[in-house]
Amino acid sequence: MTSYNKKSVEDIDVSGKKALVRCDFNVPMKDGVITSDKRIMAALTTINYLLQHGAAVILCSHLGRPKGEFKPEFSLAPVAERLSKVLERPVAMAKDVVGEDAKAKAAALRPGEVLMLENVRFEPGETKNDETLAKAFAALADIYVNDAFGSAHRAHSSTAGVAAYLPAVCGFLIQKEITVMGKALADPKRPFVAILGGAKVSDKIGVINNLLEKVDTLIIGGGMSYTFMKAQGHSIGNSLCEEDKLDLAREMLEKAKAKGVNLLLPVDNRAGDKFDANCAVQLVNSDDIPDGWMGMDIGPVSEELFCNAIKGAGTVVWNGPMGVFEFDQFAQGTLKVAAAVAESGAVSIIGGGDSAAAVTKLGFGDKMTHISTGGGASLEFLEGKDLPGIAALNDQ
Repeated sequence: MTSYNKKSVEDIDVSGKKALVRCDFNVPMKDGVITSDKRIMAALTTINYLLQHGAAVILCSHLGRPKGEFKPEFSLAPVAERLSKVLERPVAMAKDVVGEDAKAKAAALRPGEVLMLENVRFEPGETKNDETLAKAFAALADIYVNDAFGSAHRAHSSTAGVAAYLPAVCGFLIQKEITVMGKALADPKRPFVAILGGAKVSDKIGVINNLLEKVDTLIIGGGMSYTFMKAQGHSIGNSLCEEDKLDLAREMLEKAKAKGVNLLLPVDNRAGDKFDANCAVQLVNSDDIPDGWMGMDIGPVSEELFCNAIKGAGTVVWNGPMGVFEFDQFAQGTLKVAAAVAESGAVSIIGGGDSAAAVTKLGFGDKMTHISTGGGASLEFLEGKDLPGIAALNDQ
C-alpha cells in the first residue's frame, strides 16, 4: 500500500511559482446555475494559501461526463464566476483546456492572479491518462497541487499523469483526508467500530475484508444486511438480496468469527409492503420478514443494539445508511446511528456519498471529526487500495 506521508503545499516554496491546482468542482447544476457551492467553498483554503504566499494559481477540474468533447452545458465558466465573488478577485476563464487560449493566459499570469482552465474532460485523453495531455498540463505551470480527493481513485491526466512532470504535492483537503483516514486505519484509537450500510454487499466486499483485519466491531445495516440474513437461512420476504453473494456473506461471517470481531446484524426491521414513501409499515423480526414485505430500515431493538456498540468507541468509520433514509418513515435508523456517532466522543469518519448526505441532511455534520469529500475514493481508501492521484504525489 502507498505511503500516505505525502508532501503538501506547506512543504515547498510556492512564492513566484505558477501552481496548477486540480480541484473537485464537479458541482450540481440546474439550467446552468450552481445549486450547491459546497465543493467550491471547500477548495478555498488551498487557493487562498497559494495566493497569500505569492503564487499564480491555475485551476482545473472536471464537471459531469462530456466524454471528451466540448459541450457548453459542462463549461466551468459558472464556477469561475462564483469563485471570483468569494475570492473577491477576478478569475480569468480560458476558452480551452491546454489549447492556445489556455497557454497564452497561463503565460501572462502573475503572482496573486487566478486562471480557470476549461473542463479537463473536454479532452479525450484525460480519462485515458494520456501522456501528451499530461505534459501539456505540466507545461503551463511550475508546480502541481492535487486537492481533488473525489477523483483521487482515478488515474487520469490531470489527477495522476501530470504529477510525473512537475514537483507534485497535495492541498489541504487531500492532506486532511489522508491524515485522518490514514491514522484511523493504521493506528486507530480503540475500540474501533465500523458501520457499513447501503444497498449492496458487492460494493463493499473489499471494504469488509480489509476492515475485518482491523476493527473490534463491525455493524452491518441497510440493504446489504438482508443478503447476510438470507445467507444464514432466514426468510427475508421481498427484501433486497444479492443471491450470487450468499456464499461470500457466509465466508465473511466465518472470517469475523475467526478474527474475534463482533459482527452485528439487525435483529428487527421496519418493513414496507412496497418501495414507496407512503407504503404500509410494520415492525418485523429480521429472521422472519413476511412474504410480500421488504425490510426498509433497522428497527428499534437494532437501533439500541447498534447505538450501545457505538457508545464506547474510540474510532468510528461509517459508510452507507441504515435504511431508505430519503423516505421519512425509514430515516429513523440512520438518524439514531448518526446521533450515537455524534455523541460518542470517538474520532468519527463518515465516508462520502450517501452517508455524508444523510449526516448533513439530519444536521449532525458539524459533530463529526471528518466527512470525506469523495464517495468512491473513500471506499477504495477503506479497502486499502492505492489511490493513483495520491500515490503519484511526492513523498515527505
